[in-house]
Amino acid sequence: MNIRLLSIIRKEFIQIRRDVRTLALIIVMPIMQLFLLGYAATTDVKNISLAVWDQDRTPQSRRLLDAFRAADYFQLRYMVGSEDEYRTLIEKGEARAALIIPPDYDRRLSEGKAQVSMVLDGSDATVGGTALSAAKLIGQAYATRVLTERAAATGQRLSMDPPLEVRTQVWYNPDLVSAYFNIPGVIGMILSFITAMLTATAVVRERERGTIEQLIVTPIRSWELILGKILPYVILAFIDVLEVLIIGHYWFKVPIRGDLGLIFVLSGLFVFSGLGIGLFASTIANTQQEAMLAVMMTLLPSVFLSGFFFPIDAMPRVLQLVSYAIPLRYYLVIIRALLIKGVGAAALQSQIVALSLFAILIMGAAVARFRKRLD
Repeated sequence: MNIRLLSIIRKEFIQIRRDVRTLALIIVMPIMQLFLLGYAATTDVKNISLAVWDQDRTPQSRRLLDAFRAADYFQLRYMVGSEDEYRTLIEKGEARAALIIPPDYDRRLSEGKAQVSMVLDGSDATVGGTALSAAKLIGQAYATRVLTERAAATGQRLSMDPPLEVRTQVWYNPDLVSAYFNIPGVIGMILSFITAMLTATAVVRERERGTIEQLIVTPIRSWELILGKILPYVILAFIDVLEVLIIGHYWFKVPIRGDLGLIFVLSGLFVFSGLGIGLFASTIANTQQEAMLAVMMTLLPSVFLSGFFFPIDAMPRVLQLVSYAIPLRYYLVIIRALLIKGVGAAALQSQIVALSLFAILIMGAAVARFRKRLD
């Protein structure tokens, strides 16, 4: 092989070895992608959180609940005592479905004319569609089992009329249109990428060109410099939010049922998390390439573990716990609930508190580190 070519190759490897941070990111990134895609990327919908209002409370109603427990599709998490209770759980996103067993279920089942109701959260078309199909299949399977047991006990032929019917009702998105779920998620992804990436690269670009030092020696205060650097990207982020809302509503017919002012206020709260991530990445990077890789290290988990692509309930327990450390998880619940369900701030209290804590912690740490580097 040509000696000059070998010399160039050797020189490049020496430069790569000296750039430890970039080398570490390059090695860690494929491993992160492998595990995220291997475990989080699943289209199987399981463990759908279910609220139950059992007004019958008989052995027969408990047998029906056992049939739902035996299936991997549902997880019975809440026992409620009124319509208001399961409605609140669905509005908050804590329950994706509610099973209502009427008070005369036992008697009507013995007569062969029992009905139970299943209310489904249609804001997530994938989960809602799976829950709809699963509820009907479980009901049919249980009705067949009841018929078989009766035929074995009486010696009579099986009846063709099922003794149980599961009546389903889909809230918020009766037609299970996937755009209703995807378009609000796009707002979250845009805010994440624009605020984090552009903020990180803008600050590092100043450092690469040497203009950051010129700004430091001017009378400008450090907080003014930080605010001046991030405010343009806040404005751009809100312009993008407005664009997506207008196109999503008028082109894709996505409803905007919540208060528009609340949507922008809570979007602004989420923007601070993205700005903090970008600003923090700029303090640990010396080049724009390093800044981009550092931001990507945070954005990849956000994409896969926030519930944007794949249902969180279907992920392994470890990844579900990790997802609690991702601000996008909480914002997606907020923006989808505001647009599709039309709920108020009271129904999103836990998500708002979590997002506020993330915004304060991330931005506070980023500003403190950035000011230290300026000093």
